[in-house]
Amino acid sequence: MGAIQGFFRSVGTTLRLMTYNKAGFIGFLSTCLILIICLLGPFVIPLDNKTKLDQIYQPPSAQHWLGTDHQGRDIFSQIVHGGKDVIYVATVAAFLSTAIAVTFGTLSAFAGGGTDTVIMAITDIMLTIPLFPLLAVLAAFIRLDNLTFLGIFLGMLSWAALLRAVRSQALSLKERDFVEAARALDLGNVHIVFRELVPNMMTYIVISFTLALTTAVYTQVGLVLLGLVPVSSSNWGVMISMAWTQGAIFYSDAMWRIMAPIAAIAIFQLSVITMTRSLELAFNPRLRTIV
Repeated sequence: MGAIQGFFRSVGTTLRLMTYNKAGFIGFLSTCLILIICLLGPFVIPLDNKTKLDQIYQPPSAQHWLGTDHQGRDIFSQIVHGGKDVIYVATVAAFLSTAIAVTFGTLSAFAGGGTDTVIMAITDIMLTIPLFPLLAVLAAFIRLDNLTFLGIFLGMLSWAALLRAVRSQALSLKERDFVEAARALDLGNVHIVFRELVPNMMTYIVISFTLALTTAVYTQVGLVLLGLVPVSSSNWGVMISMAWTQGAIFYSDAMWRIMAPIAAIAIFQLSVITMTRSLELAFNPRLRTIV
């Protein structure tokens, strides 16, 4: 019972801190709304797969909120069903890249010596390789038709910049008094890294996670748009790709067919980026102690 009360108290504190930044809190609410629509919406709104030749490229109406596509199918239902896969892949990629960067960036800063040299050498090599061209080349040899594998693949190649930033933060923190006190008490390296350094970098880590999330969205949509990733489901990237290949840009009535998935991606990205303003407050350990 006490654990449950502690959990709800922590959630309440987090939400209260997030409200201090109005724009960030609006971004948080928008992100939650998008997640609800994309994750729960498919159970309520069926995907329109029926061809209706008499309703091709219809403008938005009470029946079709975002109009119809080249086969008369409802675009809004495609938007609802198309967000889940995009968000899932981006979340897997962001989580993996952040975990790699935080673990090895902190280890590099704390251990120093040869460990630091090896880790930073590998990181520098990764930084010199442009991500998207590398993914385009590898997609020709590796079949990226599994969503989880695609997320892992993106995460394994997009951690280098964050690792350097985490290392810089850890180098600054490891000279602080609380770290020296932990060393004097002989609490061990694991305790110092995960109980002293990482919590004090949590604000930066969470913000970096959201930035990695948005980058992964753009990367996977770009790969799908170029036809480098065979995706069976109709996600937002597939919608843009299909609109392009079917020549929708040449039809004035097809504007909603093109702009709907682009707007969905842009709104999701804007919401997540804006939300970081509140997350910076919510995960600040100093603020949590005074609220």
